[in-house]
Amino acid sequence: MSQPSAFAPAQAGRAAPLFAALGDATRLRLVARLSASGPESITRLCADGAVTRQAIRKHLGVLARAGLAEAQKRGRECIDLISRQWDGALARLKDLVER
Repeated sequence: MSQPSAFAPAQAGRAAPLFAALGDATRLRLVARLSASGPESITRLCADGAVTRQAIRKHLGVLARAGLAEAQKRGRECIDLISRQWDGALARLKDLVER
């Protein structure tokens, strides 16, 4: 039987944030959920009301710094599109009213 390899101090230093991130039950549940279902919005992640939106953002930040999650800002792009559509609709309405 061979001897187990030693865990070098440099490896321990790199692994510490990973273990710290997974040491929290909420973050562990988030990792499990995202692993099972794939990417989800913060809105969906806090839909059950058990954890606030701000808390989810904080937990995801910890997971991202540990290399366990990655943020994608898609919602802002959607809001920008909707904003442009409303601006156009309101401009058309203004033109109709002012005729």
